[in-house]
Amino acid sequence: MTNETLPADLTDKLHQLAEKYAAMGQDLSAYLEGLLQADYLTYWDYIHLETLLSLQNPRTAYPDELIFITYHQSTELYFKLILHEVHQIAYHPALTAQFFAERLQRINRYFELLENSYAVMIDGMEKEQFLKFRMALLPSSGFQSVQFREIEIVSTDFVRLLAGDFPAKTDPEQSVANWFPFLYWLAGATELATQQKTLTLKQFESHYTDRLIRLADEYRSRNLWQRFLQVRQTGEETDALIAQLREYDHRLNVRWKSLHLRSAMRYLHRNTDEIKTTGGTNWQKYLPPREQKRIFYPELWSETEQREWGRMNRS
Repeated sequence: MTNETLPADLTDKLHQLAEKYAAMGQDLSAYLEGLLQADYLTYWDYIHLETLLSLQNPRTAYPDELIFITYHQSTELYFKLILHEVHQIAYHPALTAQFFAERLQRINRYFELLENSYAVMIDGMEKEQFLKFRMALLPSSGFQSVQFREIEIVSTDFVRLLAGDFPAKTDPEQSVANWFPFLYWLAGATELATQQKTLTLKQFESHYTDRLIRLADEYRSRNLWQRFLQVRQTGEETDALIAQLREYDHRLNVRWKSLHLRSAMRYLHRNTDEIKTTGGTNWQKYLPPREQKRIFYPELWSETEQREWGRMNRS
């Protein structure tokens, strides 16, 4: 087939490719030769199926541990997607209310999928197996999910993540490093009797503190709330965007944490001294949304809604 007999659209694409590679100082013919030599892409190679399926490595012989580890790995993949969507909102050069709302809708859909699948954790394992294999996992805990902490940090102003009795909450000039010891989640990994940090928390802080502080600094003016305020200043604020922000706030701070509370009640609730959580976390105080009243966007909720936070049913 000569160049003259090539379809016009194919010829045009070849010219475009030649311009693209020439701009980078590359020879298109070499890349075309490589394409001729390359094998076809397969599904299993594209998603690295064999590698993916090799990542589930239970520590015990209890069959239900495979369920536990696989579910947590899939959850982390959805967390990765959520952070991916937030990054698009944070760094959009000309953010609009429509783009913001559409990406938030994606995020809410990911959380909805996670909520709907959580029955795997609540009802999908034998309690006696769980109570056995969990002892081999000490001191690791879902508390140590850095991606979930990152989702919280990029979602709202950092002061919204501080413990309720933090005295300098209203000082916007405080450095994140100074605020960090007052994060609300730290209380969830302290020993009830001594109020000392658990090994779970010590490991997490040693591995991730610097990374989380850098992220909080990076998103100080780019978190979802700050980006919302910027959009509102343009006059583009829409009811659809506010509705998505409210749904997100409730899904993450009430529904997601309520599911974890149900799971803890199912597998761990006997008595504080009788059963310790996987990483020694103080889940009785840490998980209940009614106790935490963690709200990312209080300006979008009425006083009554804030007062009833954790009791509201928005399903």
